[in-house]
Amino acid sequence: MSRHDFQIPVTFKHRVCFTRDAFGPANPMLGEILIEGGGRRVLVLVEESVAKAWPELSRNVETYFADLGFDWRGLHVLPGGEAVKTDDSLVRRIWETVDREHIDRHSYILVIGGGAFLDAVGFAAATAHRGVRLVRFPTTTLSQDDSGVGVKCAINGFGKKNWIGAFAVPFAVINDFNFLLSQDEETCRAGLIEAVKVSLVKDGEFFRWIETQVDELAKLVPEALEECVERSALLHATHISQGGDPFETGSSRPLDFGHWSAHKLEQLSGFAVSHAHAVAIGCALDTLYSSRCGLLRDCVAERVIDVISGLKLPLWHPALDLRDGSGRRLVHAGLEEFREHLGGELTVLLLRDAGIGQDVHALDEGLVDACLDALREKQGVVDAAQPVPRA
Repeated sequence: MSRHDFQIPVTFKHRVCFTRDAFGPANPMLGEILIEGGGRRVLVLVEESVAKAWPELSRNVETYFADLGFDWRGLHVLPGGEAVKTDDSLVRRIWETVDREHIDRHSYILVIGGGAFLDAVGFAAATAHRGVRLVRFPTTTLSQDDSGVGVKCAINGFGKKNWIGAFAVPFAVINDFNFLLSQDEETCRAGLIEAVKVSLVKDGEFFRWIETQVDELAKLVPEALEECVERSALLHATHISQGGDPFETGSSRPLDFGHWSAHKLEQLSGFAVSHAHAVAIGCALDTLYSSRCGLLRDCVAERVIDVISGLKLPLWHPALDLRDGSGRRLVHAGLEEFREHLGGELTVLLLRDAGIGQDVHALDEGLVDACLDALREKQGVVDAAQPVPRA
């Protein structure tokens, strides 16, 4: 009987880029990145809503590749949105395309779309041939400032968020600011919650900058929006690459601040509540809990709530009042589901100050309920202050 332990170190290059008009003839960024990797075949997958918002996109992409010398395997417009994560139908459709077009591990799949579309396509790419090179073009605020620069991909399963998935570092992420214009204003604005989140757990100075720019951000002033997106994306990527646990083998998840209740709220609403709105409520809840349990000064908690409200994001949703037969709020089950999904000991990040977090391993259910009641009241105050539209 014998045992032999081998260390297998693996290093990835995480390319995160920012540009405009990525498929313009004068922009060499994408071509240089693909040449750097040495692959030849290229398959492009575009989310349907993006193709509709940019009617010239398909032609621009095909024109861009016409003279680059790659083996062009076509551009496909596919359905997107949260619905594509509810089952594996899109994933299987992509696998069939990968097989038919002879895409291999040295080929490139370019994916252009929002976070849910990137997730589903990313999972298909990560599992085809045990991993095909993926180049992401996030098109929404939330995907550009957070999920698009991450190293995870997933679809939902068993009624739970992101149950089926993988860790897979994309070959490159290219944030083209022009794509931010493909969103409606509410979606564009809502995605900024992930910038607020990462500022709260990683960079107090960035949070203070968001405070000073909240009116401009709410109005989607391009200069403020783009700076916010870039700073947020780089904070996320820095944590992933330098935080010591890129594939989340431990229990601490600082980038999941506010997410334990957010994921459960999405499920309780039948995914009618968007991820961005759920995270806004989740961040408000965990911020208020941090204050009520004595970790965070009340004045800081109020500043956070003011920023969330200033971005016209919700603090409450009626699904948080759904209860079981004993009267217990159903959202509380989200804590155990959060622990089970992440593995290890339950670890929830709370706040000690803007930019400074503290891991805890239990939450007081009664205090969570009190915070939820308070957020419902705060939402009522916000709603009452809104101008009544004229008939």
